[in-house]
Amino acid sequence: MLGKIKLGISIGDPNGIGIEIILKIFEDRRLFEFFTPLIFGPFKLLENQKKHFQLNSSLVLKKKNQRLHKAQLNVFDLPMPEDKLVFGEASKTAGKLAFESLKSAITALKNGEIDVLVTAPINKETIQSEDFKFPGHTDYLAKEFEGNSLMFMVSESLKVALLSDHIAVKEVSKVLSPELLREKIQQLENSLQQDFNIRRPKIAVLGLNPHTGDKGVIGKEDDEVTRPLIKEMSAFGHLVYGPYAADSFFGHQTHHQFDAVLAIYHDQGLIPFKTLTFGEGVNYTAGLSRIRTSPDHGTAFEIAGKGVAQIESFRNAMFLARSIYFNRKEKTHPTNKNKVEK
Repeated sequence: MLGKIKLGISIGDPNGIGIEIILKIFEDRRLFEFFTPLIFGPFKLLENQKKHFQLNSSLVLKKKNQRLHKAQLNVFDLPMPEDKLVFGEASKTAGKLAFESLKSAITALKNGEIDVLVTAPINKETIQSEDFKFPGHTDYLAKEFEGNSLMFMVSESLKVALLSDHIAVKEVSKVLSPELLREKIQQLENSLQQDFNIRRPKIAVLGLNPHTGDKGVIGKEDDEVTRPLIKEMSAFGHLVYGPYAADSFFGHQTHHQFDAVLAIYHDQGLIPFKTLTFGEGVNYTAGLSRIRTSPDHGTAFEIAGKGVAQIESFRNAMFLARSIYFNRKEKTHPTNKNKVEK
């Protein structure tokens, strides 16, 4: 039986729905059988939102050199901003607090004070500063852990990874190369083996151009880059197939034939993923030495403060992080280093 893990949680943008969801989730006290949570944020802010939403979550201040309480929401206290925080408002004050929460959580993760990190959504504009010049969590985490991150969207029925994530569409064809494609396929393959216990993962690669270029009529990248690389990797025993025309791939349910799909650019993968799984999917940052997951939604300013935010995606992110943690732990055990199951 798997045990409890120390779960770190960054609050994301405090003007969004993140704190509401976190507090709602832990009203279910059964979750303390699986997690010992530590939230990084102002204790006063969490208490204020708890009162606003009329919730019963139990909060306790984490004191220095004190063990985490096993049946309460531990709070690593951060300074409360002087400026007012307003639900649904994009503000630099909220963005600064979101970054302070993330930074504190990452420090704890590096120091082994928490086992995994689940991040609530940030506003990618207001969080920008001299210390955070990244398009999102994924790239910042790659820098902090000196790894090569892979944005990997995960649900029970569908797994979609991205060759390129938060870059402009006009730049996608410029970054597509045999080297990058090989690297991302190998990263995806390694994650499926290490994190999801799939011994011989079968991977589909989507084409860049409509109809994968129609033999060069609409574009040459699929014939000149993607197809030859897939053929080469297949010859070496990798179960990688494609390129598949993205417009019909999901509509024909072809994704059910594979363990994961590699999309070439952000919306090519995220639109079908969110259409098929929205509210249940998880954003996992694969390829790093530490485990980070997040829900598949954003700050949802339009419903912030109204008490209607849904918890399923964040809850799934917590349990996926826990599952990956124990999968990795099992593989590092001396008697299990060569044990991988499908």
